[in-house]
Amino acid sequence: MFEVGEYIVYGCKGVCQVEEITHIDIPGSNKDRLYYVLAPLEDRNGKIYAPTDNAKVAMRKVITRQEAEQLIEEMPQIEELWVVNEKQRELQYKEALKTCDFRAWISIIKTLYFRKKERIAQGKKITSLDERYLKAAENELYGELSLILGLPKSQMEDFICRKLEA
Repeated sequence: MFEVGEYIVYGCKGVCQVEEITHIDIPGSNKDRLYYVLAPLEDRNGKIYAPTDNAKVAMRKVITRQEAEQLIEEMPQIEELWVVNEKQRELQYKEALKTCDFRAWISIIKTLYFRKKERIAQGKKITSLDERYLKAAENELYGELSLILGLPKSQMEDFICRKLEA
């Protein structure tokens, strides 16, 4: 179980802080079931009520500073997503995002970065599907790294590029 005050990654909602662990009084719900009351960092006015025994949505603690620094160093070795069937592309992106796995997010970002570069070289724009998933993966990854490294999310891409060039 997570503790009150702890930061976690909750599904596709990104980094959240555990505000409370409580029972909720909603008609039709199990009164004995415990719930996390989560405050998403992206929406401080928002609240998420997640069962503590939830197996449907991936939840994990945020990574440590040491793990974040190690992850940035390993980024060049993380493989792109291999999409065999173009019609399955969106499904693969969705599944990778749902895992709460930062390496999967990096795979999406790398895949879409190279696809974007390739399309621009052909005189085409990035597709709206690719743009949407690129932004979603960057939002998840940069949101978590921003919290851990104490840098604004808007500076994460430049920070990572500088670290990789060094």
